[in-house]
Amino acid sequence: MQSNMYSLENEYLTIAIHSKGAELQRVFGRKDQVEYMWSGDPAFWSKHSPVLFPIVGALKADTYYFNEKAYQLGRHGFARDMDFAVTAQSNDRIVFTLESNAETLFKYPFAFRFDISYELFQSSIRVTYRVSNSGKSILYFSVGGHPAFRVPLTAGTTYSDYYLEFNQRERAGRWPIAKEGLIESRPVELLNDTNRLPLTKELFQKDALVFKGLLSNSVSMKSGKTKHGLRLDFTGFPYLGIWAAKDADFVCIEPWCGIADSVDADQQLAIKEGIHSLQPAKNFERTWSVTFF
Repeated sequence: MQSNMYSLENEYLTIAIHSKGAELQRVFGRKDQVEYMWSGDPAFWSKHSPVLFPIVGALKADTYYFNEKAYQLGRHGFARDMDFAVTAQSNDRIVFTLESNAETLFKYPFAFRFDISYELFQSSIRVTYRVSNSGKSILYFSVGGHPAFRVPLTAGTTYSDYYLEFNQRERAGRWPIAKEGLIESRPVELLNDTNRLPLTKELFQKDALVFKGLLSNSVSMKSGKTKHGLRLDFTGFPYLGIWAAKDADFVCIEPWCGIADSVDADQQLAIKEGIHSLQPAKNFERTWSVTFF
């Protein structure tokens, strides 16, 4: 299947999505001529907004067990590296579809259909993940987003001029990530009765900030030095990752229905933290959205 770029446009936004990984690669604010997405500079990180499926994060030794058999999957699964088919398209909405095949069944023995839709609504993008069990046994999976936004957004501002603002005051620790990409067994204090997290390059020197069970269901990126920013709504996603590559000019705000293995995980897929189980012929659907201003 040939990979292609597709675009949607309305009065407010122009967006571009690549069929490889169904990856959102550009969001351009038409009124004020603002580029909101990370450029994908390979000197830092060549991705823009990879889709995480059928796992989120890393597995212990890149291995899981199902029905007493070992399988190998790399970090964040395989969907981000596969070509999706476009199965629906209109002026303001496009749907990309990936179905299980011989390649996926070798490392992930489940029949599935995975649809990702992107829909424009004024200055917002709605991203919907729909997982369908097309097999005859229970489907086990996780799914998540990994969008990277430019920081700074406008000339005359710097990275540290920006901050993240949660819509609730939080008392939440970050769950540290070990060298192998696994989640440590105890959180470290970070948000102490506050809704604001200043952005600094030093914040990500020890990998991503991982949160579980936040009170908030949205987080905004703002600055006191520009009117431009964004708000990401993640209702229905119990985990949130915030990350940037070392010294790179972006921040990822990542809504997750799933999480990396913990350092003491037993590697059994059916009881993995953050795993979802789906009966045959049933569907699972979650939507996150981002509004640009």
